[in-house]
Amino acid sequence: MTTLQLKHIYKSFGPVDVLKDISLTVKPGKVHVLLGENGAGKSTLIKIIAGIHAADKGEILLDGETVKINGVKDAEERGISVIHQELNLVPKMSIAENLMLGKLPTRFGVVDRRKMLEKARAALEMVGLEVSLDQPVGELGIAGQQLVEIAKALSQDSQIIVLDEPTAALTTKEIEILFDLMRKLKQRGVAMIFISHHLNELAEIGDTVSVLRDGNLVAEVDAKTPEAELVKLMVGRPIDQQFPPRKVQKGPTVLEVKNLTSVRKFKDISFNVHEGEVLGIAGLVGAGRTEVLRAISGADHYDSGTVNYRGTALKTAEISKKIGLGVGLVPEDRKGQGLVLGASVTENLTYSTLLPSSKMGIVPRQKLASEADEVAKKLKVRMGNASQKVKELSGGNQQKIVFGRWVMSGAKLLLLDEPTRGVDVGAKVEIYELINNIVASGGAVVMVSSELPEILGMSDRILVMSEGRIAGELDGKSATQDEIMTLAVSNVTELTEK
Repeated sequence: MTTLQLKHIYKSFGPVDVLKDISLTVKPGKVHVLLGENGAGKSTLIKIIAGIHAADKGEILLDGETVKINGVKDAEERGISVIHQELNLVPKMSIAENLMLGKLPTRFGVVDRRKMLEKARAALEMVGLEVSLDQPVGELGIAGQQLVEIAKALSQDSQIIVLDEPTAALTTKEIEILFDLMRKLKQRGVAMIFISHHLNELAEIGDTVSVLRDGNLVAEVDAKTPEAELVKLMVGRPIDQQFPPRKVQKGPTVLEVKNLTSVRKFKDISFNVHEGEVLGIAGLVGAGRTEVLRAISGADHYDSGTVNYRGTALKTAEISKKIGLGVGLVPEDRKGQGLVLGASVTENLTYSTLLPSSKMGIVPRQKLASEADEVAKKLKVRMGNASQKVKELSGGNQQKIVFGRWVMSGAKLLLLDEPTRGVDVGAKVEIYELINNIVASGGAVVMVSSELPEILGMSDRILVMSEGRIAGELDGKSATQDEIMTLAVSNVTELTEK
């Protein structure tokens, strides 16, 4: 059993002070929660613990002894495992190979495949993930990949485990499995640092909460502190309404989807969306929600069915045409599908407006840069300046950039896949207000979310998917979580190849 202490930690990147005099103690058998807005310094702090960054000043102590952690390998050898918010997997390698990466069992100088599969299977059993070990990990959805990351860390028998937003992409059932595991780890004396923007989770699994704001440690409180008080500590002000009210008159049909089918993904999907409406899509991971949204946007192929936007028939894979008509997609995987990480904030915000803004092939860069700066400020993106590379921003701020691209382009139909994943409570309210503004101005939104309070709080109507089909439709004003989950677990049908 190991105690981790951080004493007077400071860290700056150029002129930006990211951490200022942070001290905390993580005890064996306890879950120490780090809470704060995006950009508050949480991810930087855990990267110092993981050996990715070195503190400018301060000490790290393990069982009272000052240590210097020289890289990730050194951290692992000292019994520290970190599950990062941004997944660290090799997409084309198998699930088993990813689980054993860096510690592949060998025999006579070659990989012992039997032993590798045996260890990998045991790791997956811990998180309740039932998939083929030979499947490339990149073929899993974000939730499946997250569970693989968690299994990989748990299999290392670490004494200190850091979990950065591990529940962001998980369903209620998967979160329950993870929390059961964490409780068992607590009983074994494992010390854990837990980061989550889901405040309702803290009292269930946490012991102590350290609240960061603008790089400062502003409070250390009990995990059962009321949510309203935690929000006030985190954002520096009370938030009266998590889901801003919306009074919008529903207009004519904007999007019409008929019998949309993609073999082995979803079948016979039909629905309409109207001006001034937010249509929520709920369901368990693997129900086909993401696949439907990507097919409508043109990002993925579908086999049959029709998609009509404001009376115009849209064929599969017509991405540029759909963008030109004002259809935008915020993908679930912002890092892999929504951003060019090596490009600047301005460049990422303007990618969807370059073509429509250009005249005779000339792009008005100065005008677009000015507009991008305004959007970034409106979304309260925490950054040095708009020329900063997106990869240098926190995960939540990266999510704001993906969302802001479509705000800047004036999109009138937004397809949102987990739009607030990894976003703090203050920024969530800002995104919800932007959604309300879009529908109030004659737009429409289709939103996939695994957060049932979000689905219930923001949707006018709710479609629930199960096994690739629509299991039912609920009124957003009267629906309950129990009704959604009952439909989500219903066995509608087995998808079969045509």
